[in-house]
Amino acid sequence: MAERSQTAPEAGNNTGNDDVIGGNVSKYMVLPTGYCGQPKKGHLIFDACFESGNLGRVDQVSEFEYDLFIRPDTCNPRFRVWFNFTVENVKESQRVIFNIVNFSKTKSLYRDGMAPMVKSTSRPKWQRLPPKNVYYYRCPDHRKNYVMSFAFCFDQEEDTYQFAYCYPYTYTRFQHYLDSLQKRNMNYFFREQLGQSVQQRQLDLLTITSPENLREGAEKKVIFITGRVHPGETPSSFVCQGIIDFLVSNHPIACILREHLVFKIAPMLNPDGVYLGNYRCSLMGFDLNRHWLDPSPWAHPTLHGVKQLIIQMYNDPQTSLEFYIDIHAHSTMMNGFMYGNIFEDEERFQRQAIFPKLLCQNAEDFSYSSTSFNRDAVKAGTGRRFLGGLLDHTSYCYTLEVSFYSYITGGTTAAVPYTEEAYMKLGRNVARTFLDYYRLNPLLEKVAVPMPKPRSSEERRLEGEHPSYLRAGQEPDVLSAPMPAGSQPGEHLGSDIQRHLECAGPALSLDLITYSPSGPASWKDMTMSNNLLLPDHSSH
Repeated sequence: MAERSQTAPEAGNNTGNDDVIGGNVSKYMVLPTGYCGQPKKGHLIFDACFESGNLGRVDQVSEFEYDLFIRPDTCNPRFRVWFNFTVENVKESQRVIFNIVNFSKTKSLYRDGMAPMVKSTSRPKWQRLPPKNVYYYRCPDHRKNYVMSFAFCFDQEEDTYQFAYCYPYTYTRFQHYLDSLQKRNMNYFFREQLGQSVQQRQLDLLTITSPENLREGAEKKVIFITGRVHPGETPSSFVCQGIIDFLVSNHPIACILREHLVFKIAPMLNPDGVYLGNYRCSLMGFDLNRHWLDPSPWAHPTLHGVKQLIIQMYNDPQTSLEFYIDIHAHSTMMNGFMYGNIFEDEERFQRQAIFPKLLCQNAEDFSYSSTSFNRDAVKAGTGRRFLGGLLDHTSYCYTLEVSFYSYITGGTTAAVPYTEEAYMKLGRNVARTFLDYYRLNPLLEKVAVPMPKPRSSEERRLEGEHPSYLRAGQEPDVLSAPMPAGSQPGEHLGSDIQRHLECAGPALSLDLITYSPSGPASWKDMTMSNNLLLPDHSSH
C-alpha cells in the first residue's frame, strides 16, 4: 500500500488518528497534495451531511486510494461500524480503492463474503458490490486495526454514488410509511404517539387488532414487538415492516390473528440515533438496550415510555402480555435466530423453545441451531433479560436477530445474501408463526382464500425495478404453493412442544412477491477490472 500522505489540516488529517473526528464531512473535495489549480472532474467530493449519513474524515493516500474514517456515535467514541456517504464529481472509468480504516469491531461478516451496498443517481436500487472486490485484513498502517478495502470503478460522470454498510432505513422513510398506512383508514390499525425522543422525534406505537378486542372489559392476549433500539441495525426495520405489512393485509392468516390477538409494535425505539447515523447509541451516547432496569425520563425518554406501558399492561388483570420480541441485526453471524432466557422451572424453559422451533419450520432463513438461551451478566440491562424477570411464567421474551449479510438454507453451504424483500419476508413468517403457536390453523378452513389478481405488464415491470418500495403498505393477495416444512422437531423437546409442532399443520406460503433483478447491467459489470488490484497485506 502506498505511504500515507498528509493533507489539509482543517480536515484533521495531520494527526494520524481519528480522535479529532467530531462530525460528518460536508461536500468535502479531496485535492491531490500540492495541487493549486482549479478543481476538475475526478477530484472526488465526499458528503455524509444527510439523514442517517456517516463519514467523519477522508485521507487521500495516492491517486487511486483513499482512507475513510467512520464518525463515532455521538457522545460515545466506542462504536464505529455504520457508514453511509455519497461521492460525486467523478470521472468516467475512474478507478478507486476505498479503505474503511477505523472499525471498532474486529470480527465481521466481511470475512465471510459480505460487501458494502451501492446505488447511484441512475440506478436507485441498492445492490451489493461483488465480494471479489472486497478485502478485510489487519493493517499495520493503522495500529494493526482491521480494515475493509473495496475497489470500485465510476462509470457515469453525472451520477452521485452512495455507499453504505447495509440497506439504509431512515426515520423519514419510517414516518412516510406509517403515514401511508394511516391514510388507509383501517379499523384494525391504530397509531399513537407514546412519547418523544430527546430531540423531539416521535416514538410511535402501533396497535393492530380487531376493534372488538379493544372494547372495555375484553380480555386481551398481547404480543409486544420493538425494533431499532440500536440505530445502525437497519435490517430490524425491514423485518418489522414485514410483520406490519402482513398483519394489516387481507391475508386469511392475518384476519385470524387480528381476531384473536392484540399486536403492540414500537418499530423505532431510538429515532434520534437513526436520524444521526449512529450505529448503537442514542444522541447522548447511551446504549438504550442496557438501560431497561432504570431508564431515565429525560436521558432515555423513549425507553422509559415503553417500559411504563409494559408495566401498565402487566398490572391490568384483563391483559395477558404473552410475548415480547425485540428485533436486532447481527454483524458476525448468518441467518435469523433468537436469544431466550434461562429459567429454573424446567417446563417453562422447555415451553420457551416452542416459538423459535415453529419459526424454523416456517422460515427457511431462520436457524434453530443458532438460537440460544442464556442469562449473561452483560445482558442484564436488555429488554429480553429485564422483562423475562419481571413478567410471569405465561410470558416469553426473545431477542430476534437477523444477519446483516446472508442466510444458509438447510442442506446447502452457499450463503444467500439478504435483500430488503428477504428481510420483510422473515417478518411475514414471524407473524404467521403465531397462528401455529396458538393452534389456530383449523380456522383457516372457514376462511375463503382470495384468488390471484392478474397484474398488468406495467405492474410487473415496476415490481422488477423497485420491489422494495412497492411493498410499503402493500396487501398480499396471492397464495402460492406451501412452503418447505424445514427441519424436523427435535426429539429432546417436551411432549407439549411436540404437540404444538404436530398441530401446526402445513404452512401457507408467505412468499407472495418474488425478487427478480432487472433493468440496467449489474454492478458486477461495472466494478474494477484486473488492471487495478487491491493491495496485498496477506503477509502481515
